[in-house]
Amino acid sequence: MPEGIHFVEMDEESFVRECVDLLKRAQEKGIIMRILGAMAVYIHSSNNSRCKEIHRVRFGEGAPMFTDLDLMAYGKQMNDIKKFFESLGYKPDRMINILFPGKRLIYYHPEGKYHIDVFFNKLEFSHDVPFGEAPGKGRLELSFPAISPTDVVLEKLQIHHINRKDLVDLIVMFLSHELSDKDGDGLINRKYIARLLADDWGFWYDARENLEKVKKMASSLVKEGVLKEDEAQTVVKKVDELIKAIDEEPKTKKWEKRAKKGTSEKWYREVDEIVR
Repeated sequence: MPEGIHFVEMDEESFVRECVDLLKRAQEKGIIMRILGAMAVYIHSSNNSRCKEIHRVRFGEGAPMFTDLDLMAYGKQMNDIKKFFESLGYKPDRMINILFPGKRLIYYHPEGKYHIDVFFNKLEFSHDVPFGEAPGKGRLELSFPAISPTDVVLEKLQIHHINRKDLVDLIVMFLSHELSDKDGDGLINRKYIARLLADDWGFWYDARENLEKVKKMASSLVKEGVLKEDEAQTVVKKVDELIKAIDEEPKTKKWEKRAKKGTSEKWYREVDEIVR
């Protein structure tokens, strides 16, 4: 088990049920929040027993699946979200909430079982993944209780220092979803991904690098006995299909201007993990 990581002290099924129930209660009050990260991958592959089996290797055999609950929400609902969590007894991390005004909130479970990280409007890590600013005008309504499969893939592809667990997440997403030119259950919208990357050279560069790493990881997992050869071939085929869509999408002038500098100038943000 990796050192320095605090895992949720609940079994995964109970934790997922509790988190989904929390979002349903928020939804009843008109508050829109969606699950990010590993739990989003878990939810989107929950009907595929083989993918759930593969997903368990992300932290290593026997390690719990989740470290916390990450959520995306709209900034227009921030005050309602604060009232919602505090009405349920969740305790705010006042220092963090002051340090990231309008961008991020952290709340702790009343009994200390886990913490919740709420992000607003977009993920701003190595690169930006936008979700919109208000209900009815963004991407959060595309899927429930997690962000859309397309946005899960983008969340992982934006990571500059990508690691094994994130590559395993991507492999599971490609195994359990089909590529399409639209969003929907079981679909990864290659057109949306290609258009977003066509306007951001830095994101495009890291996404292309990470897709190549996905193919290498699939090969490594075959050698480890985690993936079957035909499963790895399926992943590689879909990754190549996505790369083709990305490469063929016309690039903006902004992309072309930044492309001239290439890697001679830093193209990503460094991400400092908050110590909790």
